[in-house]
Amino acid sequence: LCDATVTPIATGESLFGLEEGFKAFIDNRAIDVVHPDPLTAGGVRETKRIADYAVMHGIRTALHFAGSPVGCMACVHVAATLKDLLALENHAVDIPWWDDLVTGVSKPIVNKGFIEVPDNVGLGVELNDDVVKQHLRVPGYFEPTPEFDKYIIDDFRRGGPYPHLNEEGKLVVDW
Repeated sequence: LCDATVTPIATGESLFGLEEGFKAFIDNRAIDVVHPDPLTAGGVRETKRIADYAVMHGIRTALHFAGSPVGCMACVHVAATLKDLLALENHAVDIPWWDDLVTGVSKPIVNKGFIEVPDNVGLGVELNDDVVKQHLRVPGYFEPTPEFDKYIIDDFRRGGPYPHLNEEGKLVVDW
């Protein structure tokens, strides 16, 4: 795919670990940009390993992030150590109270597209318990149900309003 287009190919926000997720893509030059999410790729150290391995192969890193300011600061600390960082993708900046979830850093946390690396202890922020309590998830939304335990592919095998296999294993398309 990389050879077929001039558009850079990135992947990785849902992959875990260097060996388990990223190494084959990097070794085979199947991507132009690694895109790990430190919160799901194995943590700060593993994300650093992924990015360092990629840069040794001439592949840049763009970090993915969607979460709290605490997680954001973990990403910022990783980003500050990387040799060839392209960007830090952040999905939370449009939440009006997001900055208020923590104390100890300048506000707004994301200022004109940049985030200052805090020099406080640890990740550099502390949770603001009062604001966290105001925004706890309301019970009843996303409660566990048996629907979470079934594979979507089962619906395709049983039929439905989409292409599926019938009892004889033949494809049925009944839109």
